[in-house]
Amino acid sequence: MEKNQSQYAELAEFLADKYSKLKQVEAIALGGSQMTGATDRLSDIDLYVFVNGEIPLPEREKIVASRGASHSNMNLSFWDVGDAWFDQKTGIELDVMFWQPNWIEEQIDRVVIRNEASVGYTTCFWHTIRNAKILFDRDSWFARLQQKCNIPYPDNLRNAIIAKNHPVLRQAIPAYYVQIKKAIERNDLISINHRVAGLLASYFEVIFAVNRVLNPGEKKILSFIEKHCEKVPPHMAKQIERVLQKTARMEEQLLPEIDNLIDGADDLLRKDGIDPEGTVGV
Repeated sequence: MEKNQSQYAELAEFLADKYSKLKQVEAIALGGSQMTGATDRLSDIDLYVFVNGEIPLPEREKIVASRGASHSNMNLSFWDVGDAWFDQKTGIELDVMFWQPNWIEEQIDRVVIRNEASVGYTTCFWHTIRNAKILFDRDSWFARLQQKCNIPYPDNLRNAIIAKNHPVLRQAIPAYYVQIKKAIERNDLISINHRVAGLLASYFEVIFAVNRVLNPGEKKILSFIEKHCEKVPPHMAKQIERVLQKTARMEEQLLPEIDNLIDGADDLLRKDGIDPEGTVGV
C-alpha cells in the first residue's frame, strides 16, 4: 500500500490527541525519519510519549484499537518501554516509546551541559530532542528541554568525543583494529562483524565531531554525512563499501582497507589542528 506524508501527519496527530487525554502524559513529540527528511516506503512513525507515571496496558490497548491494528506487539521492553503496531487503515508502522522526563533530561544534561562522551552515538538523544516536533506539551516542559538543546556544538564535547572514539579505532592496545586482526587469525566471522560494526560507530563519531554535527543514528548515515558534513575524508563512501564487502567475505585485504579508512580520519584531524597520535586526553 502506497503511503503519503499527509497520512503520516494525520496518524501522528490522531494518536497524540488520544495520548494527551491521559493524566500521566506530560508531553508528546514526533521524531525519527519524519523529522530528518530520511523517509522512504519503509519508514515508520516514532512517537515519544513522556510520562510521569505508568500508563496501564489496557488504556494503551484502547488507543490502538481506536484506529485498528493489523498486527501489534504491546508492552515491549527490549530497549525501552513501548508499543509497536501496524495501522489497519494505512499499513504505517508505529513505534511509540514511553520515556520518563527526568531520564531524558539526564541524557541531555550529560552531553549538552557536562560534555560527556560515549563510545559511539554520543549526541543521538540530543539530535532526537532538538529535531522533534512537539505535538502536545502540557506545561511547556518539552519546549524548555528543546530550548536547552538549541545551543552551538561545544568545543569541549567535540574534544571529548574524539578522545573517546579515535583511540579505539587503531591506536589503543584493545582497539577495534587489533580485535579485528585477532578475529581474522581465528577465522571468527561473527567476531569480525561485531568489531567492524563497533569501529564504524566510533569512526562516524569522529567525523561528526570534527564537523560539529549531531549524530542522527544508523539509518542512511552516508547520505546524511554528504548533506550535512563539509569536512569528509576523500573517497570515504567507497572505502566503507570496500571494508564491508571484505568483512562479509573475510578477505585478507580487510585490514589494509581499514587502514585506508582510518588514515583518512587521521588526515581530517590533522587538518582540524589535532594530532591523531595524541588523541587520548585531547
